[in-house]
Amino acid sequence: MIKIAPSVLAADFTKLGDEINSVDTSDYLHFDVMDGIFVPNISFGLPVLESIRKITNLILDVHLMIDTPSRLIPRFAEAGADIITFHVEAEPPDNIQNVINNIHKLGKKAGLSISPDTSANAVLPFIESLDLILVMTVEPGYGGQKFISEMLPKISMLRGIIDSLGINCELEVDGGIGIKTAKQCVDAGADVLVAGVDIFGAVDRAVQIEKLRNV
Repeated sequence: MIKIAPSVLAADFTKLGDEINSVDTSDYLHFDVMDGIFVPNISFGLPVLESIRKITNLILDVHLMIDTPSRLIPRFAEAGADIITFHVEAEPPDNIQNVINNIHKLGKKAGLSISPDTSANAVLPFIESLDLILVMTVEPGYGGQKFISEMLPKISMLRGIIDSLGINCELEVDGGIGIKTAKQCVDAGADVLVAGVDIFGAVDRAVQIEKLRNV
């Protein structure tokens, strides 16, 4: 079954509790962390995550768009993250496996994300130890961007490798997801869809979540 992960980045922060309650039929809650270094923008961090953890039982899918994420992973685990995904571009290659191992030691699921300019090959040395791979279908760091359709072959390639290895690794996509692009991603092999504006901009969020789930 396709899983849906509304992106908190698109929520109205003046009424965050109500916003999160309005998407409680989703599978995950996607939480983007930006540091102004790895990506130009700054979003939110540990205090907001801690607050959200107190008001929802949804799985918190934390996407770290930060430089050297290994520095802060224990703190995000403590703050309530269930899945911790970091960028392959943000750590030295010889430290990536250590970071994945440390996430697992903290009792959390580990994900690895790749930006549009990064080859799918970058995650292959680690794929059998991952719980999730996140393919960015926009440039990381900004909401509301147009979907980059050239990422679809990357999704298909990773789906084929995951299936051929018979591993339990989810394939998530993030960026420009609406009904049309969601179907393209699912057809390519994605099984977790991150959507921000498409869900939080809907009049009936539960209906929109179901539509995405059944594209």
